[in-house]
Amino acid sequence: MPTVLLLGAGSDIAVSLARKFASAGYAVQLAARNVQRIQPLQSDLSIRYGAVCTLHEFDAANPDSHPAFLAALPSLPDISISIFGYLGDQTKAESDWSECSRILQVNYIGAVSILNNIANQYITRGNGTIVGISSVAGERGRQSNYFYGSAKAGFTAYLSGLRNRLFHKNIHVLTVQPGFVYTKMTENMPLPKLLTATPDIVSDAIYKGIHKKKNVLYVKWFWRWIMLIIKSIPEPIFKKLKL
Repeated sequence: MPTVLLLGAGSDIAVSLARKFASAGYAVQLAARNVQRIQPLQSDLSIRYGAVCTLHEFDAANPDSHPAFLAALPSLPDISISIFGYLGDQTKAESDWSECSRILQVNYIGAVSILNNIANQYITRGNGTIVGISSVAGERGRQSNYFYGSAKAGFTAYLSGLRNRLFHKNIHVLTVQPGFVYTKMTENMPLPKLLTATPDIVSDAIYKGIHKKKNVLYVKWFWRWIMLIIKSIPEPIFKKLKL
């Protein structure tokens, strides 16, 4: 039975992914900081799909715990998906290092730590798939979220390098750029309807992207062109914009 590991299983996208993979016959490993919070999801997957589903405590912000976390899994998954993230408070982070540090720690350091551990085990085994959910916010720094954006920019670069390294090892690495998504993390943000995806749209795109061996996936195709336009704005003009 193929197995998928969902890192950050309490998120809305993770819930949709869990249902998608469980319905396709995968065993699902749910990993989250708050295991009690995802117990209802475990029950739902077991009842609805008859899925083999296990719960695992995982703290993205504690890299020292990551090797032991992997060692405790019942099996090394075929697919590992990094979904967790922390948007944080940009204004607070500008003057509060603890907030800034958490944004960077979760979105970059924690993600690199766990995926690097997984990558090394995949190399030993000789196969595997790694999926990292990054963000279009990392494609150009904007005053409204540049701490989060810079961490995601680093994560995108990491995934690109990892893909280059692992291609010759029979390991697939997929970078996902969802754009705006209706989730608990964005529920207080005024998102433009036409530019915003649902968790189900994201999970469907990721599932197909994995099986088509895509390298970089923009969930809604037009985000690729939107970001191309934003990146092409000359810096003397861009720095004056309120974005």
